[in-house]
Amino acid sequence: MELISLFIVSFLAATILPAQSEMVLAGLQLQGKINPLTLVVVATLGNVLGAVVNWFLGRYLIHLKERRWFPIKERMLNKATGSYQKWGVWTLLLAWMPFIGDPLTLVAGIFRTNIWLFLLLVTIGKAARYIAIVMIF
Repeated sequence: MELISLFIVSFLAATILPAQSEMVLAGLQLQGKINPLTLVVVATLGNVLGAVVNWFLGRYLIHLKERRWFPIKERMLNKATGSYQKWGVWTLLLAWMPFIGDPLTLVAGIFRTNIWLFLLLVTIGKAARYIAIVMIF
């Protein structure tokens, strides 16, 4: 049940919903009942799949950005677009960062970034964050 919870929280944390996967991961790591590698894999998988949702929103639903329910506000979208245009796909290594990560993954969809390259870069960044958390705790 703990791994399912970690997956769900990690997935939600990659969307615009407020969720703190790092806290759940750290708590499970401190309990010491689950292999740290398993924790990293589950958290990374959930978080990357959440980022894929953002990519699809950018790729296929950006024309709905004026709607109230659209997950990324115009200001953040513009900031992420500027960063993405300046630094390119390498910004996806920062998809784990609070506030800018979600808009970056959405912008990657808008710019029709190759999904395989997207998955590679986002997975590297998000896995590195979770590995660091497991090593700290």
